[in-house]
Amino acid sequence: MELILDKAKRQFTQKLPFVLYCKPNSDTVIGLFQQNDDLYKLNDFNEKGFVFASFEGNQNYLIPENQSKRESVIWEKKRAIVAEVIGNNVDEEAKNNFEKVVCKGIQAIERDEFKKVVLSRKEILELDDFQFETVFENLVQLYPSTFVYCFYHPKVGMWLGATPEQLLKANKNSFETIALAGTQKDMGLAEIVWENKEKEEQQIVTDYIVNKLENVATEVIVSKPYSIKAGSIWHIKTDISGVLNADFSLQQVVCLLHPTPAVCGLPKEKAKAFILENENYDRDFYTGYLGELNCSFATDSGSTDLFVNLRCMQVEVDSKKKETRAYLYMGCGITKDSVPEKEWNESINKSMTMKKVLIRN
Repeated sequence: MELILDKAKRQFTQKLPFVLYCKPNSDTVIGLFQQNDDLYKLNDFNEKGFVFASFEGNQNYLIPENQSKRESVIWEKKRAIVAEVIGNNVDEEAKNNFEKVVCKGIQAIERDEFKKVVLSRKEILELDDFQFETVFENLVQLYPSTFVYCFYHPKVGMWLGATPEQLLKANKNSFETIALAGTQKDMGLAEIVWENKEKEEQQIVTDYIVNKLENVATEVIVSKPYSIKAGSIWHIKTDISGVLNADFSLQQVVCLLHPTPAVCGLPKEKAKAFILENENYDRDFYTGYLGELNCSFATDSGSTDLFVNLRCMQVEVDSKKKETRAYLYMGCGITKDSVPEKEWNESINKSMTMKKVLIRN
């Protein structure tokens, strides 16, 4: 993997865009290295390349296939460098602010404004001796069942993540997606037991996705929900697949799915409006989507493989001051049965995905 990481370091030094990524349960790291510093926007989903889109949908960018060089390498399993994470220092102000927002969400649900809303927060960490290539390799080693990536564009910034959630996989008219919800920390138990709150949250997500897809597909196949582990976190997952109608475009299907109830809420527009009014910060590319769009190097006919941008961070590097800052993003699904303090603790658990691979001041 050293050669592809060295090429990414050269791109970064030259301020040229690139993306490194590894798909779930894959032994291959792929790099797409743009040969200029232009910022390409996604227009009609007929483009080919790696897409990086924001939560609100107002920033949809592309590293084009025809403007980039592609490389891939097989990575070997080895021990990751894991930072010691001390979880006793609680930011009381951040905790109180997040719990207040969660309380407002629960009250809105009780007023029947919506059934579910996903509320998130941002945490800032000062970093010491940050090397994106080391962090990326650690993410690959620690979270092989997720979509791991490092995206950089001088006009957008640097983002890294290890997301467990697929938005859409499509090839011609066949598609695959998932419903993912419910969260609990891995306690080493032989059997995972889910409370009604998590089961209900998962069913809300599944029902929404299936309902939307039934309008654009000739058939929709839904699996039974099952538990899946991503790092130290368990989720409930349902697999959904089928065949799209001939008259529906890829852009229409993506717009139907994004943002899903797993990152926004239900009904989508009301939940999204509540988020934008009450979260008090800009999600930017967190809970947006990213991945291969119509890539001819994936299949001869071109295929799409998109993921939701969860368990991620934005990194700012000030080379003059020799300072590096990471912005970590964590969200929780809020239903009528939510308890604000438990949601805070869940957000802490989710933050550990990124904190484990970071060295801090």
